[in-house]
Amino acid sequence: MTANSGGRSSEAGGGPVRHIPVLLHEVLSALQPAPGKVILDGTFGAGGYSQAILDQGANVIALDRDPTAIAGGQALVAANGGRLSLIQSQFSNLADHAPAEGLDGVVLDIGVSSMQIDEAERGFSFQKNGPLDMRMSASGVSAADVINRAKVSDLIRIFGFLGEEKQPGRIARAIEKKRAEEPFRTTRDLAGLIEIVTPRKAKDKIHPATRVFQALRVFVNDELGELAQALFAAERALKPGGRLVVVTFHSLEDRIVKQYFADRSDRAAGSRHMPMVAAKPAIFDAVGKPMIAASEEEAEINPRARSAKLRAGIRTTAPVRPADLSIFDLPDLASLAKMGG
Repeated sequence: MTANSGGRSSEAGGGPVRHIPVLLHEVLSALQPAPGKVILDGTFGAGGYSQAILDQGANVIALDRDPTAIAGGQALVAANGGRLSLIQSQFSNLADHAPAEGLDGVVLDIGVSSMQIDEAERGFSFQKNGPLDMRMSASGVSAADVINRAKVSDLIRIFGFLGEEKQPGRIARAIEKKRAEEPFRTTRDLAGLIEIVTPRKAKDKIHPATRVFQALRVFVNDELGELAQALFAAERALKPGGRLVVVTFHSLEDRIVKQYFADRSDRAAGSRHMPMVAAKPAIFDAVGKPMIAASEEEAEINPRARSAKLRAGIRTTAPVRPADLSIFDLPDLASLAKMGG
């Protein structure tokens, strides 16, 4: 869940390749960075959003849980004369890094970074053979641990919910049979088995392993839990008038962000299906359209933008509410963390 998940393009004049994040124009329009403002980029990645915000005159506090991203961003820190602070941290802890007076904006790009996908040794992509890892923080339980140790019933839950895989049981049982003979070690080991178990049909638009790899990455990095906690943290860290801008890349993430903004706005006061209840003060007011998708032109240039969705809100003066995860319809996956012992 490090970011910025956009493509890359060369700068004019044949200079170095500069990272161009997804929905950049729309993000800046919603965020409105300006001189004197302090913006937190919770998903630094290759620095695309941070650089664009700096170019608008604002100061930036940037976070990333990936030590590789932190190391790679030091040149950008040096080039901006103290206006960029780059910190290794999960973005669920973003409130810990905000100034006492609060933030003018928070931007989160919820997706695996191009850098991580491009590095075979990180194990994020089945298109590049490497260790079955997927850990953004380079620590903790790996994807190989999950595949080799989790109970079949747990694998079915992970693949079915987090990956929205249509045949989770068939894949999980095939994994159980195969790992009894030899443990899975590489991305090719797993992708190859999935190709055999659920072969690609002519009408399929994606590789058979896509959903399983997504599910593993989301589970290993607790991406949905991190996102939920980051939204609550932004609520605490933003000053009145501060802006929260979130870009997501699949339906589970977008659903969490949509539910959060609905709960924290006056839209949650009642509906035609529910009796009216006492309205709570809105924590966020809407910014423009409820959801913005990438234009056809951007999607044509960068296929990864096709699934991107942006939602944003402006912090009101209402007091912070408790961080209640029950508003999100999230499954209890914490019990799976021990991988069957």
